[in-house]
Amino acid sequence: MLKRADRNALRQRRHLRIRRQVAGRLERPRLSVFRSLKHMHAQIIDDTRGVTLVAASTLDPEIREALKGKKKTEAGALVGETIGRRALERGIRQVVFDRSGYLYHGRVKALAEGARKAGLQF
Repeated sequence: MLKRADRNALRQRRHLRIRRQVAGRLERPRLSVFRSLKHMHAQIIDDTRGVTLVAASTLDPEIREALKGKKKTEAGALVGETIGRRALERGIRQVVFDRSGYLYHGRVKALAEGARKAGLQF
């Protein structure tokens, strides 16, 4: 009997394949995205030091208040705008986008567009 591979296992394999080429440096850190069924998380990471520089999530108190009655795609856009604004406050203008094996579609795309709208350059 053939068994279908776990979707998350396939995503993690895609993520490892992407991470072989995508790395964040100090002058251009990596914007990493994680999405669960309910929430969305984004971090800007300097891989040379292994440090998270900026983070935003739908669990943050300021974002959580604005999410009441909104769809998950709109929540992704709001997380993108928030992380973009926080990055600009820290002096980060350019990032490398790491979609973590997710398709560039829906919430991931909304997060990327929200970050661009806030002023980040990919």
